[in-house]
Amino acid sequence: MTTLRVLTVDDSRTILAMLHHTLSNAGFEVLQAEDGQQGLDVLKTETVDVVITDINMPVMDGIEFIKNVRATGNHQSLPILILTTETSQDKRDQGKAAGGTGWIVKPFDPEKLISVIHRVVH
Repeated sequence: MTTLRVLTVDDSRTILAMLHHTLSNAGFEVLQAEDGQQGLDVLKTETVDVVITDINMPVMDGIEFIKNVRATGNHQSLPILILTTETSQDKRDQGKAAGGTGWIVKPFDPEKLISVIHRVVH
């Protein structure tokens, strides 16, 4: 079985470190970016199986990032999980409208996160 590749996009180095630790220990290959623009740059050269993105980031926020990912032809069905402190229905609606696959509120439960990744990839 091939190793699943996950791109994590978050401006918090602490969250990136926690995601890297959780996902790499679960056997995933982890690529990271600190904002939406960096995330798009990674996707230009790398193939991933799932993306996990924050909403509130500098340069390009998560909603714009998702819209940009969905606008490129080969990423229409790429699962994109939104991992954020945002809990408002308005933000959830924006995330879904942009093309987000799922919504996870920080702080995340490592086991649940891994379960959700497996669910959206398979």
